[in-house]
Amino acid sequence: MTPVTAFADDSLVQSVDWLTIAPPTLTAVVALVVLVADLFVPEERKRLLGWTAIAGLVAALALLVPLRAGDRSTFCLTADTRAGACSYTADHFTLVIQLLVLGGALLTALLSVTETRERLPAGEYWFLLLSSAAGAALLPASRDLATLVVALEVASLPAFALVGLKRGDRMSGEAALKFFLSSVTATAVTLLGVSFVYAATGTLHLTELAQSLDDVPGQLQTLAEAGVALTLVGFAFKTAAVPFHFWVPDTYVGAPLPVAAYLSVVGKAVGFTGLILVTVVAFPSYADVWGPALAALAALTMTVGNVAALRQLSTRAWSAVRLLAWSSVAQAGYLLVPIAAAAYSSDDQIGATVAYALMYAVVNLGAFAVVALVARRHPENRIADYRGLYATSPAAALALAFFLLNLAGLPPGIIGLFAKVTVFSAAVDAGLGWLAVIMGVNVVIGLYYYLRWTALLFRTPEGAVRETPAGTPVPHTVPAPITLAIVLTAAAGVVLSGYPQIALRFATDSLF
Repeated sequence: MTPVTAFADDSLVQSVDWLTIAPPTLTAVVALVVLVADLFVPEERKRLLGWTAIAGLVAALALLVPLRAGDRSTFCLTADTRAGACSYTADHFTLVIQLLVLGGALLTALLSVTETRERLPAGEYWFLLLSSAAGAALLPASRDLATLVVALEVASLPAFALVGLKRGDRMSGEAALKFFLSSVTATAVTLLGVSFVYAATGTLHLTELAQSLDDVPGQLQTLAEAGVALTLVGFAFKTAAVPFHFWVPDTYVGAPLPVAAYLSVVGKAVGFTGLILVTVVAFPSYADVWGPALAALAALTMTVGNVAALRQLSTRAWSAVRLLAWSSVAQAGYLLVPIAAAAYSSDDQIGATVAYALMYAVVNLGAFAVVALVARRHPENRIADYRGLYATSPAAALALAFFLLNLAGLPPGIIGLFAKVTVFSAAVDAGLGWLAVIMGVNVVIGLYYYLRWTALLFRTPEGAVRETPAGTPVPHTVPAPITLAIVLTAAAGVVLSGYPQIALRFATDSLF
């Protein structure tokens, strides 16, 4: 099918290819439907709102199938979408990231069904989650700075409210405030950078920026350089790169667990997608500036994240969530490596970041799903609470062990090892040997705390197992949606571990 062009000749009225923009549009429409339906659905039937949201996300994922050719664009400056600059492009890169964020939102929704039934206001929660997911799905398709910033804020603003949605909880309110202040600062810096870039070049479209920045007049050169630097700093906040990471641990602990899982995967994907678009697509002529800066940020981020995770005390309240939070900071460092490498070699290095992001999304959401399950019995969610988990919940223990080994990069989690080798190779191929060495040291540090937690799962439980009068262990109710989330992530991890080349080929083919 020939893509619908987005600009009619001799007319200022743009036509819209509705199929191209269908995934984020449908997600936004379902969000509005859920918000309105919440006014009329009786309290005892509020769970239907959750299943409506899940059905909407499944439908949005299904709409990616007709776009699999990756050759559609809309909202373009000329009738020829291949020659003109377009604001929305559904290429392979867009589709892979949309698969990641919508799939991540779907798994988050499964984890949230029980939470909304027991603790959180259903209507507001589902509206905010779907709104954020719609912005996250729009962002990878954005090909001008205005759309990029709008998508970034549509993804971020509902997330502030999601973090603080546990009403009356002081930690939740504090976490939301920290997240809000850091994100608002990042947005202000980004907008200032974008305005400087626009003033120096006169365009916002990424492809045109790449050309215009090569020919900036001498008197505007400093302005352009400042704009590029400020834009990168703004996205560094969004990716939780050190030293812009301070909000992460407290935000993850204070947020509802499904929201923490969402931020760790979808929120991170949003930040890294924006960073890829502005560096590789819009600012390639400044690779000598952002390349070394991102390499230094990668080294600092992975080191601080791993060392902080290593120092977590197993008996401290919420230490399991804190460890995953610091682990996500360290993983952000690994994700930055191929983007930095792209400045020294070729854009093909970006495929390593996408492949790693796919692996990380699957196993980290799976780990959070098991953590959410254990939190039902141990609300303080200490790492020590996982001791002997295999004795009481063998399937959950095996699943969590598999996810942690993937994050560590050890067999049988082949996809985790494969992803780390891919990122390591990207650094070596780009001539960043020093960064590859730092990454190797950090992987070893990560092995310690991941293996320490994994070993704890199979140790003898402390104290006697609570038993019924008949002498059998007391069964624990496992909500079906959480079970489904664990099964889906574990199955995806097993498939990718059996055929790890699928992830890399999928990611490499996704490049714009």
